[in-house]
Amino acid sequence: MAVPRKETSKLLLSSTQSTTSDGKSSDRYSISTTAITSDEYYEVYCQPCDEDGARLPAKGYCSDCKEHLCRDCFIFHRKNKLSKHHTLLDAKSMPTSLQQPTTATNTATSDDLTTPCPEHSKEMIKFYCKDHKKLLCSVCVTLKHTTASCKVNYIPDISTQYVNSKEYHTKLKEMASFSEKYKKIIEDLKKLTAKSNSSLTEVLRDIRKFREEINQTLDEMERRAEDEAKLIQQSNENFLKTMETTHSDLMNSLSLSSNTIKELNTSDQANKLFVALKLAEKTIEESKRNIRHVQSTVVDEYDFKPNEAVLEGIEKEKSLGKLVPKRCPTQPIEMKPRKSSHQGQVNVKISQDKDGCQISGMVLLNPDTIIITDQVNSTVKMIDTSRYLVTDCLLLDSRPRDVTSIISTNVAVTIPSEQKVQFISTNIANKLTKKRAISVDGDCHGISCYRDKLIVSFFNPAKLQILDMDGNILTNIKETNFLRSPLHVATNNSSIFVSDWGMKSVTILSWKGEVIGSYGGMGFPSGLALSDVGTLFVCDNEKNVIEEIAEDCSIGNVVLKDIVSPYVVCWCAERKMLYYCCFTMNDKDDNFLHICKM
Repeated sequence: MAVPRKETSKLLLSSTQSTTSDGKSSDRYSISTTAITSDEYYEVYCQPCDEDGARLPAKGYCSDCKEHLCRDCFIFHRKNKLSKHHTLLDAKSMPTSLQQPTTATNTATSDDLTTPCPEHSKEMIKFYCKDHKKLLCSVCVTLKHTTASCKVNYIPDISTQYVNSKEYHTKLKEMASFSEKYKKIIEDLKKLTAKSNSSLTEVLRDIRKFREEINQTLDEMERRAEDEAKLIQQSNENFLKTMETTHSDLMNSLSLSSNTIKELNTSDQANKLFVALKLAEKTIEESKRNIRHVQSTVVDEYDFKPNEAVLEGIEKEKSLGKLVPKRCPTQPIEMKPRKSSHQGQVNVKISQDKDGCQISGMVLLNPDTIIITDQVNSTVKMIDTSRYLVTDCLLLDSRPRDVTSIISTNVAVTIPSEQKVQFISTNIANKLTKKRAISVDGDCHGISCYRDKLIVSFFNPAKLQILDMDGNILTNIKETNFLRSPLHVATNNSSIFVSDWGMKSVTILSWKGEVIGSYGGMGFPSGLALSDVGTLFVCDNEKNVIEEIAEDCSIGNVVLKDIVSPYVVCWCAERKMLYYCCFTMNDKDDNFLHICKM
């Protein structure tokens, strides 16, 4: 028995039925006060009311919430948006004690809805928004997809109509079709890779052949130098031999003449002595001349002076040659004109912003998401392109400049004032989160990523650097002949593209830093974006146009004109959409992301 208690009161939600103007009945609810006497004791009572201090008899049970409910809570449970699809048992079917039964009286229709919501990990997906074509949990429905704005269905209410449906068969066919396409793509890639590897085998053979030709040329040059030295040696030997013979003969002649003169003087043959002495005068004069000649003769010593041009050429080039993709010389590059239509704009200024926006970097993360850097407000923002709104914003300590995607859930942002590259993640509930950072040795501006390599542009001095993901410098490009004010960069497997407003051009480089081509005659080239067909979109902030130029920078076409100072651009191949932002110092232009269908 319950301990007697004083009478308490409880506000109850009672239901009445009325008829509307169109003849349909509707439930209306009114608040009434019901007296609960203290001498009433209920073994099975309403658990939500009991928590508020009032004990009412249970008239039903929710299998999802595992709670007994009074009459009013039972009615409200049916009407509430979050619980209207719960499995409710009436008084006859409900458990007869507050202890949860070991076997359920009725199996819930949502027991097999066990897929976690990607945004709310503790909630299961139970709803589908027809307007946005998205699977939702109860939190998603409450926060973002209300029935006032969206057509939301409870999955068990609509799922049975999809069994063996037309969509079921269509989707299977589409998936099978795509599987076949992927299979063909893989086969084609294998063939292309095999051809590439085969060509590289030929390249290795050509490198060895070229090295052999260089060796032959150097061997020939060495032989010529050796022959010259040997020729001089032989000339020295011949000269020495000639001089030895000549002077030996003169020595013998002098010795013979001297002996003759001595004998004539001893035998007192005056006439012959006189003649011999006079003949000796000529021999002595000739000897004097020969001695003077020999003393003035110089036999040179030699040093080897290397050919500086050969040495400088080898030191300057640093390689035997370069690998270039094969091009068909008979197939000129063509640029097809594009048609465009403006699809609208997204206001990227949010309530937290202290100033008007200045978007200095932009990258497409996926078809529904663009990441932008707002340098004036020191923020990185996430844009939902399907809903035309800013979904998240990350405040940084300093002004960011440019942004590039690393993988599908990570981006890297340059921060010039701190001389660092900041990595940012987007994989937790579509929220921007700061991760690690790497230091760089200058005021970094543009950034692009390709296969775990970062290419970063710098001002003062103008340079490009290729870094690994830990910030180690792999290549340092400081050539000032083609770099003056490098701004934005873009990359693919073979090339680096640089917009340089000082040079008024876009320059294409190899990954070794060699200039391949240049597209000049621009006003103020800035943002770059590679298309899916290898062409390059580039903003000309001064000429108020966006151009599409060929991969080799040989030709280009204007694809958007009469737009106010476009500064950054990105391309979505899947939707054929071109996105751009302007930099005019005017809020009515700078605070928007513009969307064009190409």
